[in-house]
Amino acid sequence: MKKRKNEDEIDEQVAAQADDDSAWTKPMTVKRNGMARINLPAELAAKAAFLARLHHKANAQEWLQSVIEERVDFEESAFAGLKETLAR
Repeated sequence: MKKRKNEDEIDEQVAAQADDDSAWTKPMTVKRNGMARINLPAELAAKAAFLARLHHKANAQEWLQSVIEERVDFEESAFAGLKETLAR
């Protein structure tokens, strides 16, 4: 069976071959599957599940998504306002 290289070995090989065009293969495209995963401590996940039920959401994921969307909207708005203020 072929031994898997660790990150340091891969980094060394890439650095050694960086200037050798023949060492590189054609670029590849990687597609995301549309969902990201977030690891949460068990206690925080339990609190999120409770709050999801309290807010009549189907599950913690749905509630967390709505909370994150609201926060991202707020942060984007604040950032846009700051950029506008700095531009003046």
